Amino acid sequence: MEPRPGVEPRPGAEARDRIPREIWILVGSAFVIAVGFGLVSPVLPAFARSFDVGVAAATVVVSIFALFRLVFAPAGGALVERLGERPVYLTGLLVVAVSSLATAFAQSYWQLLVFRGLGGIGSTMFTISSMALLVRLSPPRARGRVSSAYASSFLVGSMVGPVLGGLLAEWGLRAPFIVYAVALLVAAAVVAVGLGGARLRPATTGGQPRALLTVGEAWGDPAFRALLVAAVANGWVSFGARIAVLPLLAAAVLDRPWVAGAALAVGAVGTALTLQVSGRLADRVGRRPLILVGLAVMGLSVGVIGLARHPDLSVTTGVAVLLALSAVSGVGAGLVGPASQASLADVVGHERNGGKVLAAFSMAQDLGTIVGPVLIGVAADRFGFEVAFALCGVVCLVAFLAWLRAPETIGRPDAAEVVRSTPGA
Repeated sequence: MEPRPGVEPRPGAEARDRIPREIWILVGSAFVIAVGFGLVSPVLPAFARSFDVGVAAATVVVSIFALFRLVFAPAGGALVERLGERPVYLTGLLVVAVSSLATAFAQSYWQLLVFRGLGGIGSTMFTISSMALLVRLSPPRARGRVSSAYASSFLVGSMVGPVLGGLLAEWGLRAPFIVYAVALLVAAAVVAVGLGGARLRPATTGGQPRALLTVGEAWGDPAFRALLVAAVANGWVSFGARIAVLPLLAAAVLDRPWVAGAALAVGAVGTALTLQVSGRLADRVGRRPLILVGLAVMGLSVGVIGLARHPDLSVTTGVAVLLALSAVSGVGAGLVGPASQASLADVVGHERNGGKVLAAFSMAQDLGTIVGPVLIGVAADRFGFEVAFALCGVVCLVAFLAWLRAPETIGRPDAAEVVRSTPGA
């Protein structure tokens, strides 16, 4: 495939676009964080139930983490702008570590709820600051590859974590939380040493603070607006429908206990395999084509996945349809994710401090993750799974249309310059 016009490789570009050592440190840290999150996710509902509460109360413990992430995101972005990426990242890791350790020793349901919620605050701190670090440290023509490497690390960690968590649960429901806390402390120590260079000081060369990119400036950029819509869709489908609702379809309709896990596994494999090529493609042909194709693939596959329960299909055929469409939806997610992250980095630019802009993107994705499963669940109860998953296709279609009107971002000025050069802006 030929490079996109206007972004041909420059002389010596290969050496300058090599992924820096600091990025690989962040990639390794992402793996540890994802493994740790996976350690506690299988045992958290059962741990909550051990305090003699119902199923609804147990699910609140799971959702409180995401809720605190969403609510605290604006403050996390402001902290990145004021203090810099590295201290906020390290503080976030330490907050989650302390939260996890406190959770392990919780003596009541309400203590568990509070400690888990505080972990969401730390999570949004290191999520936003890690995005800012990737933006700042990634060579512009390697942003797609960096996003793929980071996402692959997190995905593999999230697949390994639940397996280890199930094994650790044999030592008691509190053990995974202790191990997670220790792992985060180790990750914080490695990052503190590995990212301690002068490149990450809040001021740029000459001692002048980096210019801020405000949300208002970014909002004037049609690419940023399209990114927010796509983030909602990606959170809605990839982290909401696939994780929370798809297993319910498998369990309630197909009546095969193993199918839910298999559907999640093949979806993850589809994403993991796609990530090995999507980042390089995003750097070579542009972000916009991959986002458009990914949204189309994801929307079509998830939008019709409810047909796996069609009465004309046998259970065996229904299972095959479900697994095939799950794998295809994973491919779509693997195309959208790295290209979106790379496009966001293009919008912000490595010379600008865009903590609040990155927080807005994170909030959009969290909003889709939280609201999506609820609305899909209501639709499934009232109209059936076919309509519920068709709603996912509609959400992806809206994001697809938003990106049809958005420009390519690779090799372009930052958002503030785009706004200034847009007539009527």
